[in-house]
Amino acid sequence: MAHTKTGEQQTSNARPLWPMSGMAALIAAARRRWQARATRRAIAELSPDQLNDIGRPETPRPVLEVKARLIANLVSMR
Repeated sequence: MAHTKTGEQQTSNARPLWPMSGMAALIAAARRRWQARATRRAIAELSPDQLNDIGRPETPRPVLEVKARLIANLVSMR
């Protein structure tokens, strides 16, 4: 009669199914990074109208806001 262990996990020192699984993960991660960079680069080159066409908001760009009396106040401090 064969003896089997029930309720316990059997551990073994078996090799991974594919010996290069670490390399495959590295290649997959590199591909994801490359794709993300390519996507960001392509989106950065689009005009605001094209961004609206694809449903993405316009990229935030720095805006300089000058209040009406700011220049006069700065000049008077001099």
